[in-house]
Amino acid sequence: MTRPDTDRAPLEEPLAELERQLMSQYVAAAGHDLHALLVRHDDEARRLLTEASAYASAKLTEVESRSHYLRELQSKP
Repeated sequence: MTRPDTDRAPLEEPLAELERQLMSQYVAAAGHDLHALLVRHDDEARRLLTEASAYASAKLTEVESRSHYLRELQSKP
């Protein structure tokens, strides 16, 4: 019988922290706090979180695209 390993932190996506930072930046620019929006359940909070998520997703796609492009350049002779 194995026991769960509670001493280890849960695994997280590699860019999860960057995603949180981008979302926080977006909602801060709109005059709100990300953590406060996460506990709210009204339509405005949901709309802002949806917009922040879309913004972060677009920025992460840009970061990943640039990373792939740079790797491609480096692999060429």
